[in-house]
Amino acid sequence: MRHVDPATGTCPAPVPETERVLLGHGSGGRLSAELIGQVLVPALGAAAPGGPLEDAAVVRVGESDLALSTDAYVVDPLFFPGGDIGSMAVHGTVNDLAMRAAMPVALTVAYVVEEGLPLAVLRSVAESAGAAAAAAGVPIVTGDTKVVGRGAADQLFVITAGLGRRLPGAAPSVAAARPGDAVLLSGPIGAHGVTVLSTREGLGFEADLVTDSRPLHRLVAAMVAAGGDAVHALRDPTRGGLASALNEIAAASGVGVEIDERVLPVPEPVRAACEMLGLDPAYVANEGCLVAFVAEDRADEVLAAMRARPEGDQAVRIGTACTDGPVVVRTPVGSRRVLDVLLGEQLPRIC
Repeated sequence: MRHVDPATGTCPAPVPETERVLLGHGSGGRLSAELIGQVLVPALGAAAPGGPLEDAAVVRVGESDLALSTDAYVVDPLFFPGGDIGSMAVHGTVNDLAMRAAMPVALTVAYVVEEGLPLAVLRSVAESAGAAAAAAGVPIVTGDTKVVGRGAADQLFVITAGLGRRLPGAAPSVAAARPGDAVLLSGPIGAHGVTVLSTREGLGFEADLVTDSRPLHRLVAAMVAAGGDAVHALRDPTRGGLASALNEIAAASGVGVEIDERVLPVPEPVRAACEMLGLDPAYVANEGCLVAFVAEDRADEVLAAMRARPEGDQAVRIGTACTDGPVVVRTPVGSRRVLDVLLGEQLPRIC
């Protein structure tokens, strides 16, 4: 939103919208953080969570540390190469638990269905969610279905919750990264966002791409087995991509980050699509990779364990945590640029 100077008729400076929700508030970028920090969390009052906002909350029940997560999926289109909204909802929820080193115990799923949706579509999405949960080894134990009027839900929304049991010997948190940590990335970035966008707009890139959507809990279990409490922080870079994930960890932990652009694994079709569309792959959403901050003295062991798993066979070290400063990218020519958080929405409706 811009303020027009009545005297000159010009728009000298952007003025942020403060009275209405914008599409960018769901981006995972700065507007999302402002919506959560200034509206949603304060509204909870005494019920508000303490500490940094994580992918899942850890709750102590008796002698067990349980992780709890909830999420909503509004992807457009519902089906795309390599996946759909049903399988992605399961993978995303399992992965949110995994980012707290928790193995999934049970999932819930709810469908908000627009009147007129073909039953064949709903059946296909539900079957896909069931198959994804079975492959991940976690049951869907309860759920709900609501039907709303035409135009009220844009076909289908999927809402999930996940319960997990934390692995002993590890307590990763976005606030636990430390200066000197190695920054590890489990695989190529950008495939999911570009695949969904290309399918939606008929751009043709989807012919060479499939989403990377997949569960990561077994990869995390291997990392914890190799590194234990040396695995300081984990994040799956979904909305806002790798850039947002790195900035969230850096801000919560009070560290800086420097990454090497030359080693970032970007598939060639993703790179070509991003160059054509003017996108930075670092901001494009993923559904099947993670970024980890690991103590330097255990980084090689953890990286080897990642590469031994199919979900991490292309894992690479991309950088190092510093004592302070922003998230910085070292370019192939030796210069440095700040990798900041996006203000609003780069690719809407992708997860």
